[in-house]
Amino acid sequence: MGDGDLGHLHPGGAGDDAGEPVGFAYGAPAKPGREWWREHLAEPPADDSTFSVSELMVRPQWRKTGAAQQLHTALLRERPEALAVLLVDPEHLKVQVLYETWGYQRVGRRQPFPDSPNFLVMLRGL
Repeated sequence: MGDGDLGHLHPGGAGDDAGEPVGFAYGAPAKPGREWWREHLAEPPADDSTFSVSELMVRPQWRKTGAAQQLHTALLRERPEALAVLLVDPEHLKVQVLYETWGYQRVGRRQPFPDSPNFLVMLRGL
């Protein structure tokens, strides 16, 4: 395997040529009318169908190789929704900047649970 190309990309995850896990990504479509990011926009787009990215993780030895972007792209590639949304811990500035390079924009903050961080809400078109 060379040039940061994942050897085996599967729905939800990827492995290298030796079959070792590289990382995973998953999410789910939001129920129509229950797009929790709406409260952060003055006017939602005409097509507000949304895929919520729940998790994207890459093992340390695969970071900075493009593996995260390949997993993210594979997760969203054939999604029929118009938008993707995710939450980012504001203390993880590098992750936030990475998502911005992938087209996400900060639209607000959300604290889903009393003991959770006050996450940044990031939204992008698909």
